[in-house]
Amino acid sequence: MTEDSLHIVCPHCHTTNRVQRAQLAQQPDCGSCHQPLFSGEPVALDADSFAKQLGRNHIPVVVDFWAPWCGPCLQMAPGYALAAKQLEPRLRFAKLDTEAYPHVAQPFNIRSIPTMVVFKGGREAARISGALPPGEIVRWLQSVL
Repeated sequence: MTEDSLHIVCPHCHTTNRVQRAQLAQQPDCGSCHQPLFSGEPVALDADSFAKQLGRNHIPVVVDFWAPWCGPCLQMAPGYALAAKQLEPRLRFAKLDTEAYPHVAQPFNIRSIPTMVVFKGGREAARISGALPPGEIVRWLQSVL
C-alpha cells in the first residue's frame, strides 16, 4: 500500500476498502456492498463495528458516546449530523449508544454524555464532554485535526 492509498471501512457492511486519497472527494462506493463509503451521516456502531471502524480506518474517526435517555445528547444530535455532512470524507462520524453497549464504552472511561472522542490510528487523540452547538462541533474538530 502506498501513501496515496487509504483503508476506509464501509459504514454499511464494515468491509475494509482500499481507496486512493485523490478519490475520497469523488464519492467512492464499497467494493463489497456497493453502497457509498461516505453518506454524510453518522454511523451507528455496535461492539463489532466499533472495533472495525476504529482499528481499520486510515482516516480519523470521531465517536459520539451518547444514550437515548440523555436530553443534551438528543439536542446535540442534529449538529453532529450537520458536522458529518460538512467534514466527511476527512473524518468518519460514528455514534455509540452507551446504554446498549456499556462494555464498549467502559475502557474509554466515559464519565458523562455526550462525549465526543477523536481516534487516529485506533488511539484517542482528543476528547470533549458536554453538548456543543452545531458550529462549535465543527470548530472543535477542525482544531484537533
